[in-house]
Amino acid sequence: MLKEERQHAIVNEVELHNRVLLTDLAEKLDVSIDTVRRDVKELDAENLLVKVHGGAVSLGFANHSPQRSNVYAQDKKMVIAKKAMTLLKMNSVILIDGGTTCLELARLLPQNIKLTCFTLSLPVAMELLGKPNIETIFIGGTLSRDSQISMGSSAIHALSQIKVDYSFIGTGYVDVEFGLTEFDWDIVQTKKAVINASKKTVLLSISEKLGSQHRFKTCDLNVINTMVTELEPWDEKLDAFKKLNIHIL
Repeated sequence: MLKEERQHAIVNEVELHNRVLLTDLAEKLDVSIDTVRRDVKELDAENLLVKVHGGAVSLGFANHSPQRSNVYAQDKKMVIAKKAMTLLKMNSVILIDGGTTCLELARLLPQNIKLTCFTLSLPVAMELLGKPNIETIFIGGTLSRDSQISMGSSAIHALSQIKVDYSFIGTGYVDVEFGLTEFDWDIVQTKKAVINASKKTVLLSISEKLGSQHRFKTCDLNVINTMVTELEPWDEKLDAFKKLNIHIL
């Protein structure tokens, strides 16, 4: 694989999953970690991603700009957000997770809707503060420098004290057989707590993530009540998911 092809593959992987590890990139591309580390350093210098300790994050995930011009597959994520909004009812109590798709949902919420919204995501909380009829409750904890999302025991404890009508969550990886997975154990523990704090859980995911998996399991797919993608519900790519006890939007 040529250097240009390898770096293009790295950027695609980072943009799709928001955060990736150097070890995973090296394994996927069948090259040394040193090679991947050099590539990531060059791509960071070219402002195509953000180099972090042990890995890389996408620009849209790490740098939240009002223009949202650096969000991967933003058109698809807007479709997902608009679909998800059909589940909302006036005066509902909800929770919005972190990540670029969940942030898109927060951004598109109408000014006149009245909600109580919990969130672990600092960017989501800042977006919600511009909505005059939404009461925003930020769940504190150890803030991730990469994602600006609260994690850890404080966040998990706070989540154990609430039960929201709907939680809207993202995921790094989703597969029919393996369910929702992540590369980070702490992220998984926080997402488990979010699901436990919810009467119903809604997964927001672009279809490119379907069929992907990683090390640590968040939950089986049948724990999720609704899965929202940019695809039409009858798309053949969703056939395997329709066999599960899950509503598809």
